[in-house]
Amino acid sequence: MKRVVLLTFLILLSLPCFAASAVDLSKQATAFYIDNNYNRTMDLILQIDENERSAQDWLLLGNLMEEKGERENAIFMYQKAINTDKKFYKAYYNLANIYLEDGRYNMAVANYKKAISSNRENAYLHYNLACAYMKLGKIKKAKSSLLQAITLKPDVPEFQYNLAYVYNSMGKAKVAQTYLDNYNKLIDRQNGIEN
Repeated sequence: MKRVVLLTFLILLSLPCFAASAVDLSKQATAFYIDNNYNRTMDLILQIDENERSAQDWLLLGNLMEEKGERENAIFMYQKAINTDKKFYKAYYNLANIYLEDGRYNMAVANYKKAISSNRENAYLHYNLACAYMKLGKIKKAKSSLLQAITLKPDVPEFQYNLAYVYNSMGKAKVAQTYLDNYNKLIDRQNGIEN
């Protein structure tokens, strides 16, 4: 019996040790992130050499930094994601959201536009761009972005409400009322109230 155990041990020692690949670590980190296990996510990504990290890895690190309230570090991580993949819209989007919250509206607009250039079909990109335009007082541009958001996703009440606000700001109360009515119908539908 001792020989079998010793022989098994020697065989195991002679096998080469295989470290998990960057791709495997990245997949595992993403799975742990989805499960809200942020410490394990961070541990796995930090095992990946910086030169092998994907844009998604950098994005997750940015998200983790943002969760901790470390906004400047989050910005750095999102920029690393963009440097890794110039068409990775999620990094532009998250970066733009930080800039919007911080009152850096022109920077938010620039990053939302870059995100949209890589993903034109995401209604929320257009909506947030409209919000940044509203903060800048660029109502006509906000209107255009909101119309695009509604074209892509007409069932989001906030899109309708903000477009009503924009038309009201433009002195078009009748058109504004149409979108406000749409907003109310969508809210009623969400609340299970039928007209």
